[in-house]
Amino acid sequence: MNGWPTPGLAPYAPPLRMKRRTVLLVGNFDGVHAGHVALLTRARALAAAHADSPSVVAMAFCPHPLRVLAPGRAPAQLSTFAQRERALRAAGADEVVRLDPSSGILERSAEEFVDDLVREHAPVAFVEGADFHFGKGRRGNIDTLRELGETRGFRVEVVPPATARLCDSREVPASSTLVRWLVSHGRVADAARVLTRPYAIEGSVVRGARRGRELGVPTANIATECLPPGQGVYAGRATLADGSTHPAAISVGTNPTFGEHALSVEAHLIGWKGFADESREYGWAIELAFDAWLRDQLRFESIETLKDQMWRDIARAEQLAGHAHAGASGANA
Repeated sequence: MNGWPTPGLAPYAPPLRMKRRTVLLVGNFDGVHAGHVALLTRARALAAAHADSPSVVAMAFCPHPLRVLAPGRAPAQLSTFAQRERALRAAGADEVVRLDPSSGILERSAEEFVDDLVREHAPVAFVEGADFHFGKGRRGNIDTLRELGETRGFRVEVVPPATARLCDSREVPASSTLVRWLVSHGRVADAARVLTRPYAIEGSVVRGARRGRELGVPTANIATECLPPGQGVYAGRATLADGSTHPAAISVGTNPTFGEHALSVEAHLIGWKGFADESREYGWAIELAFDAWLRDQLRFESIETLKDQMWRDIARAEQLAGHAHAGASGANA
């Protein structure tokens, strides 16, 4: 049989109206790394084995709960909710639900939190990692969830931590914390191995110093809530709102040649004709994927020396863009 046995009568009263059953996953899912993909892979297998053909629903806290509980301790954000939704769906979720930590949900007890989910989503199963905590003060854990499942009619699947092989062949546990460390140190090729795809930030184009236009290398200046990689020059790709993707040379830094100090993220979209449109307004959406680190940020002695290096960076970025890839493998070439 594909269905699973249901626990007997219990004090908890299930919802009266019929709902499509679900397999639920709850978490932050920031970055959607290999560990999250493993959760979704197991959830899909459970859904396929169940007679009710439940849908797989990922419930993602965004922003991170610490943004509400202790803003000074909140980790840097790796992805927007839109990015998470796309990645979670690509990994197997049928639906992605945003959980707003400022809505009062963090004040719900572990039992209240689960009962709300049971009423709304009628789960046949929860799929989580062993370190899953929930409810006010994070008092609920996997054992709590299993106990609740016995009286609410769902099972609990615990998925072991996933690992990733870094460029130096080390095996490491996949985590958002590790991705943040790798990204902040410019190790985007390793980050791609943990994420299973290149690291990307999403944001909008804002007005900069327009110095790139003066140098003959116009750039898009990006404002983003996502963690930028460590300072340096990168080869990557830019995806625009119309779905078009362009190879890009990306600079993350403080423009040391010009004595500036504010960190900026600037991308030259190779071969893109939009830079020639002077009437183009700012504020348009862009996603930048970082495929490879090219070099450190440097202070050049002359503008001509800087321009020569910028063209070398562009040529290298264009060359790397020729190595088309699906997933993280090409980013590690």
